[in-house]
Amino acid sequence: MLAAAACRTAPVPVPMPVSAPAAAVPRPVGMDSRLGSTLDSLAADGIREGAAPGMSIAVARYGRLVHLRGYGATDWDPSSDAVTDSTLYDLASLTKVIATTTAAMILEEEGRLDIARPVHDYVPDFNAPDKAPITVRMLLTHSGGFEAGASLYTRARGRAEYLALINARPLRYAPGTQTVYSDWDMVILQAVIERIAGQTLDQFVAARVFAPLGLRDTRFNPDTADAALRRRIAATAIDTSRGGLLRGVVHDGNAWALGGVSGHAGLFSSARDLAVFAGMLLDGGSYGGVRILRPETIARWTARQSPMSSRALGWDTPAPAASSGHYFSPRSFGHTGFTGTSLWIDPERGVFVVLLMNRVNSHGVSERHTQLRRDVSDAVQSAILDAPLIDWEARLHPSTNRVP
Repeated sequence: MLAAAACRTAPVPVPMPVSAPAAAVPRPVGMDSRLGSTLDSLAADGIREGAAPGMSIAVARYGRLVHLRGYGATDWDPSSDAVTDSTLYDLASLTKVIATTTAAMILEEEGRLDIARPVHDYVPDFNAPDKAPITVRMLLTHSGGFEAGASLYTRARGRAEYLALINARPLRYAPGTQTVYSDWDMVILQAVIERIAGQTLDQFVAARVFAPLGLRDTRFNPDTADAALRRRIAATAIDTSRGGLLRGVVHDGNAWALGGVSGHAGLFSSARDLAVFAGMLLDGGSYGGVRILRPETIARWTARQSPMSSRALGWDTPAPAASSGHYFSPRSFGHTGFTGTSLWIDPERGVFVVLLMNRVNSHGVSERHTQLRRDVSDAVQSAILDAPLIDWEARLHPSTNRVP
């Protein structure tokens, strides 16, 4: 078995991988045995219709895997390898929750981070007058006043330049008065984490999260000089400005300019590894005898923070037309990534769904993934036999037009 590596620049000793959640046929955990064939059909349709050349899906309930499978290939090239449960995908914004938010949760538990405090208490050079009211909580709920993002990679390289540019850019609204999903929130939160921890984000999460869980595929900056590893990485997209086909190089331009390690993007992982991570959260913060977080921390951070927004702390919750579909309960939490990745966890029904694909490597139908995500979520929830199926989307948002 492979040992997990944190990143090329900061390897840490890693134990043998913790096993993925124990496998089970669906029926013993209260799920329809036809779920596997349904997911097979949805994946095949998505690939045939050009959503992505391949994808992987992991589903578990009550700590038992009921589905873990790869589909299609890592690229459209006929010579590409088949996708497996260990194919690495560029997670894009799933980085925000798997790495950055988890790191912040750990630091809060240790009493080293107070999310009610202003950001400049931790990052003194984040000192523009209009930034003074911004708290760490506002970063986590995307209410800090920032624009959604900008292509700063055309002007800046590295943490210091990015911090200075974001500090200098005017805010778009008064902090705390709106919710605008922004990459800058997590770029600044990364700075907070690194100042507190005294080490880079990739080093911190490798040592405190990925290594203890034995995650073998989860890392920033995968070593593309390793031919065997490179073949296991899904090709993300063609970027002529960066040499053509991106494989193992982060798709997001700003994360790339930050050296491949950023609070908002840059992490790579597999369905197998994310099944372990999701299982840890669903089991109250522990997995395989290893405790990463406390149950009460997870409950508080994954709860919706305001009636005006679906945002939790770092995480998101179900909303109209979200990738969670119709049936994930209101207490569910999850996130998506621009490249086509998604993770949804429903603690009320004891189930999680991981869906990874390289949809930015589509055949001209890059939005096909939107309905595919919802269809997979709905199929999993509909397969639960021992609890009533409630259309929470329709019940909580009756005026919302349903996605056909």
